[in-house]
Amino acid sequence: MDLQLEGKSAVVTGGSRGIGKAVALQLAREGCGVVVCARSQGPLEEAAAAIAAETGRRCIPVSADTSKPADLERVIETAVRELGGVDILVNNAAQVGGGGRNDTLLQGDESLFADDFNTKMMGYVRASRLAARHMAERGWGRIIIISGMASRYAGGVSGGMRNAAVTNLGAVLAQELGAHGVTVNTLQPGAVDTEALSGRLATMAERQGATADELRQRMAEGNAIGKIVTPAEIANVVAFLASPLSLAVTGESISVSGGGGRAIFY
Repeated sequence: MDLQLEGKSAVVTGGSRGIGKAVALQLAREGCGVVVCARSQGPLEEAAAAIAAETGRRCIPVSADTSKPADLERVIETAVRELGGVDILVNNAAQVGGGGRNDTLLQGDESLFADDFNTKMMGYVRASRLAARHMAERGWGRIIIISGMASRYAGGVSGGMRNAAVTNLGAVLAQELGAHGVTVNTLQPGAVDTEALSGRLATMAERQGATADELRQRMAEGNAIGKIVTPAEIANVVAFLASPLSLAVTGESISVSGGGGRAIFY
């Protein structure tokens, strides 16, 4: 299927690894020029170079911390200057829920909330506002928000709250921006087979007296598809939502967990 993305320009936050890198790669494969941003310059430049080499498309790395408004302004300005605009924004930059800290009511530290919300929720708001101004002027755009299944199920206190907040943000922005030709949708991954997951499984295995392979198998068996979803599989969904073909889908909250959990949501 031709997703009609040839010549479009995209910005992917948190694009140096995991879901973000896979999304940037898939959009470039579909014909987009891409600006990727992340905090760590070295891994970011390596990811951008690899994407450009594989696809023959421009992939521009911009070191940025989404908790800092000036950094995001630089990211969007780069896309406008180097790629001619911003057609697609993928909000993905965030630490794993809890960030390795205790994310509970009784033992948690309030600093976690500040970090989580400033980086993820407010980072998404900042990037969306900056990109949407350009999209509205052109009368077309796509914003895809990466949330998480913690917005549907009870998890960590801060992790759940930030994901619920950005899921709500997607629905609100869809209503505001629809008249400008911009659609906004939220994806909710569960466990994803990224570099970060391997580290988390190792920590959990030590704490639970199991092996990482055993925990990985249990996690896979908890999904309807019998496996852990990969970043590339999520990137395929993002690419469709970024496409002109997805016009009928906006304001939606879509699970990309591989059928994790059995509750029914409407």
